Amino acid sequence: MDRVRTSQIVDANGKAIQVREALNEEQTSKLGFISKEFENHPSGGLTPRRLASILQSAEQGSLVDQADLFEDMEEKDAHVFAEMSKRKRALLGVDWDVVPPRNADKKEEAMAEQVKEWLLDMEDFEDHLFDIGDAIGKGYAMLELSWNEVGGTMLPTLEHQPARLFTIDEDDRNKILLRSMGSKGDELWPFGWVRHVHKAKSGSIARGGLHRILAWPYLFKNYSIRDLAEFLEVYGIPMRVGTYPSGASEEEKNTLLRAVIGIGHSAAGIMPDGMQLDFKETAQGRSDPFQFMINWCESVQSKAILGGTLTSTAENTGLGSNLGDIHNEVRHDLLVSDVRQIAGTLNRDLLWPMVALNIAGADPRRSPRLKFMTDEGEELNERAERDKKLFDMGYRLNPEKVIEVYGEGYELYVSGNNNQDKPAGANAAATAAARTGDIDSELDGVVNQLSTQAQAPLDDLYNRIKALLQEVDDNGGTLEDFQDRLVEAFGFLDPEELANVIQMALATAELAGRYEVSED
Repeated sequence: MDRVRTSQIVDANGKAIQVREALNEEQTSKLGFISKEFENHPSGGLTPRRLASILQSAEQGSLVDQADLFEDMEEKDAHVFAEMSKRKRALLGVDWDVVPPRNADKKEEAMAEQVKEWLLDMEDFEDHLFDIGDAIGKGYAMLELSWNEVGGTMLPTLEHQPARLFTIDEDDRNKILLRSMGSKGDELWPFGWVRHVHKAKSGSIARGGLHRILAWPYLFKNYSIRDLAEFLEVYGIPMRVGTYPSGASEEEKNTLLRAVIGIGHSAAGIMPDGMQLDFKETAQGRSDPFQFMINWCESVQSKAILGGTLTSTAENTGLGSNLGDIHNEVRHDLLVSDVRQIAGTLNRDLLWPMVALNIAGADPRRSPRLKFMTDEGEELNERAERDKKLFDMGYRLNPEKVIEVYGEGYELYVSGNNNQDKPAGANAAATAAARTGDIDSELDGVVNQLSTQAQAPLDDLYNRIKALLQEVDDNGGTLEDFQDRLVEAFGFLDPEELANVIQMALATAELAGRYEVSED
């Protein structure tokens, strides 16, 4: 492939840009002392007034304290860490591919294969997906690109940079800048960054992160945990009272006091003869209100992060498995949203720069794109069972689809009409209907054939019931007598023939429904 001159570079929108700086060095190398600043840890002594001030400052462009607070939340709150870890690590379990544009020619298909190979050669690509997922909580995640020439090809390495190194443009609240020595930030270099802004909620960048929602439950839970610890300290240890005889000196009193305190924590101590130590009954109190508040806060956090609570907490409801499946569906919707946003960022800031720097004449509108496979397909054995039924009914299977589902090494051993050497009857009707190419006609043909096959046993049943009714009437019987003997009519029938037709009808209805769903 032809190499590209940097003077010809355009961004993902087709706008001409200069990338020489980004290709030669990292922009963060110019930060100076800013890159060496220590975190402020604003969670220490956090109060509602302080939290409101931090969030308000972030809206006005100062993201440092908010970014530091969000880091503290994941470090200090194990529940937030666990739930956010589930959300971010779910990204790593989604298969991905690099696909060419629609109606691609051979050159565009080869370009997609080349980009996929570049990504596969990046050993830490999955780690970068996890780092990008940091934007779910903080609202944005910034990965700096460092370009290196490998075998004549410009390939990037990525490094995640702390959220506290960035600020917001004063004139455009949805534009991120790199903090600088001056009052305003610096523009981010083109082809120098993977800039992922994640919208957990609508709003500006400063307010789009999920941790904005989690901050208040985090604060309330901290208060409850502190109060619970104080409660256990006061109400969990029995009161100890020391008595000394009248006329005891100050030194003897202090000795007794030290003994009382020591016995409380060490369960051992000494005291002068003549002094006594009594243990009073533990003061009465309940920890339930504190525990209730802690549980409520964690439940709210789980709902905000995962869309439900049953994927993280076992509920003793008797229906836990089914309810957990429902909550997992909600979680899948969140995963789809996450990977679609991330794919858009990577297509713009990673895939296109690699194409633009290495493939001459590439059009950003026809560039390969990263696609995550988020469809929750059937289990392979269920899919195989369904395909077998379709094949037995005479439907033709697409060879390309078979390979896509089951992998390489599979091919159809019957070409053209899959119904060769298959039983007649309903299968033949299904094959004839399948040739029409119209789903309505297919179903009509199958239904008519099934009706025809079911008619003979139904007619036999009708005739037997009619004869039985005539016999009862000839003998002067009543309707009650006919009702008592009605069961005899079914005893003469062969249930296998009608059961086969009913079974085929049910299978046809199920497959038709699945087909309509897949077409939608």
